[in-house]
Amino acid sequence: MQHSYETNEALEGLAAVAGSPFTKADTIPAVLYHSAEVYALEMQQIFAKEWVCPGLSADIPNPGDFITFTIASQPIFVMRGKDGVIRTFSNVCLHRMMPLLEGAGSCSGKIVCPYHAWTYNTEGRVIGAGHMGGRDPVFDKKQFTLPELRTEIWQGWIYVTMNPHAPPVSSLLSGLLPVVERYQMEGYIPVVQQDHVWNTNWKLLNENFMEGYHLPVAHKATVGAWFPVGDTEFPVEVFDNFTYQTFVKDENAKYGRAHPSNTRIEGKWRYTSILPTIFPSHMYVLAPDHLWYLSLRPLGVSQVQLRFGVALAPEVHAALGDTREQWVTELVDFFDRVNEEDRVVVEGIFKGAQAPLASRGPLSWLEREIHDFARYLNRKLNPPQHSTVKAAAE
Repeated sequence: MQHSYETNEALEGLAAVAGSPFTKADTIPAVLYHSAEVYALEMQQIFAKEWVCPGLSADIPNPGDFITFTIASQPIFVMRGKDGVIRTFSNVCLHRMMPLLEGAGSCSGKIVCPYHAWTYNTEGRVIGAGHMGGRDPVFDKKQFTLPELRTEIWQGWIYVTMNPHAPPVSSLLSGLLPVVERYQMEGYIPVVQQDHVWNTNWKLLNENFMEGYHLPVAHKATVGAWFPVGDTEFPVEVFDNFTYQTFVKDENAKYGRAHPSNTRIEGKWRYTSILPTIFPSHMYVLAPDHLWYLSLRPLGVSQVQLRFGVALAPEVHAALGDTREQWVTELVDFFDRVNEEDRVVVEGIFKGAQAPLASRGPLSWLEREIHDFARYLNRKLNPPQHSTVKAAAE
């Protein structure tokens, strides 16, 4: 693919960042955050090929339950079938290309197109299509089935890809399993799922999540008050498909410490949170008492739709009893404030990145994951240089 001079220069800058040792690394070139050409390349080389996460399998516990999402420009819905299997389909009617479902909910075993009432079962097959007589050959509804996308469940998360050749999620995330499995997050119970649109580039939101450097400053009124920066830890190994950090919550933290009845987690892990980012766009905070997550859908260079969700450890959910609704309301209000603090920051950085005098800065030791992300981006956007850059970085 031929690129403009500006894009080539930016990709060369990305390769230089990815190839440098972390101790000497700077941020990636600013143009990567606001170039339409780079965005098109990301859609082609990343989002059309990688695994993305629409949510938790526990979001759709019953047959007919569904959530909707988008991969690149492809609308999809994820549904639990009558057989209990979770499948993903194109969310576009086979008749006149009308979107079939919106948001999340339950379809009671059948999907009815809101345009001409073509009807599908939970396995994506057409089971009803009125007024289709007079065709030659005779219309046969059994010949019509919605395109199905590869779907895998890993530790309770739903992952979907349009790439028939993508390696299994379990192999891509094998190095993360020993870190997270002690929490048994597949048993956490969802209590909140929201979709928002922010006016920023998706990569800036990724990078903001990946570093705790900003927490005592941008979040001093919320989570920053509980965050001992010096206790942040990173794995020695750098992984191709994910990155993570851990930090502890002190005894004053309202959230992030194990419930007394939690017998699964021992030692320091009872007050330790893990923050994985699954490339390209799924990130979560996994704590002993809850998890919250973001899953991103770029809407263009300057907008990103983020799915925000919260789930509670089962013992926390059970112990709340009659106070659960009020507790969840307070939790959501707290995270709404946290997210608003982040929105102001990442929308501000996007404006700053477009300034003529914007310059790249050196990375702090607390921003190790941003360098990991740069290496991932380079592998995907500069594939011919993969082996050269990897060798230089190691």
